[in-house]
Amino acid sequence: MVKDQARTDSGAAPDAGVFGARILDLAHQLARWSEQPDDLTCTYYSPAHKAAAAQLRDWMHSAGMSAEIDAVGNVVGRYASANRDAKALIVGSHYDTVVDAGQFDGRLGILTGLVVAEHLRHAGRRLPFHLDVIGFAEEEGVRFSAPYLGSAAIAGRFDETILRRSDTNGVSLAALLQSEGTGLAAIRALARRPGTLRGYLEVHIEQGPVLLQRGLPLGIVTSIAGSGRFRVAVRGVAGHAGTVPMTLRHDAATAAAEIVLAVEERCSKAPTLVGTVGQLAVPQGAINVIPATCEFSIDIRASDDATRDAAIADVIAAIARIAERRGIAAEITEIGRHGAVPCASSMQSALAASVAGAGIEPFHLPSGAGHDAAMFGGVTDIGMLFVRCGNGGISHSPLETVMAEDADLAARVLLDLLVNLD
Repeated sequence: MVKDQARTDSGAAPDAGVFGARILDLAHQLARWSEQPDDLTCTYYSPAHKAAAAQLRDWMHSAGMSAEIDAVGNVVGRYASANRDAKALIVGSHYDTVVDAGQFDGRLGILTGLVVAEHLRHAGRRLPFHLDVIGFAEEEGVRFSAPYLGSAAIAGRFDETILRRSDTNGVSLAALLQSEGTGLAAIRALARRPGTLRGYLEVHIEQGPVLLQRGLPLGIVTSIAGSGRFRVAVRGVAGHAGTVPMTLRHDAATAAAEIVLAVEERCSKAPTLVGTVGQLAVPQGAINVIPATCEFSIDIRASDDATRDAAIADVIAAIARIAERRGIAAEITEIGRHGAVPCASSMQSALAASVAGAGIEPFHLPSGAGHDAAMFGGVTDIGMLFVRCGNGGISHSPLETVMAEDADLAARVLLDLLVNLD
C-alpha cells in the first residue's frame, strides 16, 4: 500500500530527462547484439541472445547490483535491502525479441529497473525489500513456440513437457539446455516461494495506440488478456487449375480464406476480444494447381477467460461447418491457452498515486498482449505500467518508438513507488 502521510523524497530523482536519455541509450546499445546485420533479432540462446545477457549482467554489476545469468538464461540482478531476511520485489521483463523487432518491447522494463536501482545506489538509499531486476530470457516463444520460459521458471510454473519441443533445425529444448549445462533439477531450483516475494512490477511499452490517442505518457494496466493459440491444417484435393470446374473443387486455400473471415467476424463481437491469423501458407503451392493443403495459425484473446473461450468454441464450430460444406478436412491443434490475469488492486493504487504525483492523470486500461507478469498472477501481487508507444502504436517492428520524456516519467514513477511502498 501507499503511505497515507506525505510521500518521502528520499532517493529523489535527478534532473528531468536524465533517466529517459540513459534508458534510450542503453536500449540502442543492447540492440547491437542481433542475429541479423540489418535488423534486431534475438531469439533464445542464439549467440546474440547470450551476448545480450552478458551485457545486461555487466550493466547490473556496474549499477551496484549482484548479478548472474541463471539456469535458463535469465539475467538476475539484486539491489539488496539492509535487511538480509527481507522479501524481494521483482521488477522485470524480457530481453529476447521477435524477428525484425523493435528496441523497446520487453527491454524497456529491464532498463527502467536498472537505471532506478543505479540511482538508489548512488543516493545511498536502501529499500525495506530486496529489489530484483530480472531480464527474462524467453517470453516471445519464437524458437520453440513456448513463451514465458524465463518467467515461468522463476514463478515456479515451468511446463516440463515443452522440453520435448524442437526448433526448425530439429534441436529439442532439452538438448539445447543440456548443451548449456542445464538440467531439470536446476530449472526447478529457480522457483521463488510466494512467501519470499513482496510483489512483481513490469514497465512495458503499450504496443498499441490507446495512450497515444489520449495524449497520455503512461497508463496503469488492469489485467492481462487470456489467450488461445492454434494451428490449423486444411486438407482438400489438388487439381489442375484449368480443368476442374469451380463447383467440383475441394480447394484448401478458399476454405482457409473463409475460416479467416469467420475468425474476424466472430472476434469483432466483444470490446476486448480480438482474433488474428498471423501465419498463412500453401505448402508446395503452384500457380496452376488447386491447393490441396493450407496451413495457418489462429490467436484469440480477451480480457476475461469466458469471453475468450466462447469465441474459441464458436470458431471451432465454424471451422467444422465450413469443412463439411466444402468437402475438406480440417485438423486443429491447440498450441497453448493462458488464462487472463488481473493486476492487484493494491499495485494499481500504488501506481496511480505515483502517476498522479508526477502530474499525470491516472488512466487504467487492459493489456491485450501477453507479458511475463502473467506468470506471477496468483504467486504474488502484480502491477504493470504502460509507456506510450509512438508511430501510431506500432510494436513488434523496427518502427516501434518510445520518447525519452515518456521513459523518463516511467522511471520517476517507478522510483517514487519503490521508496513509498510499505
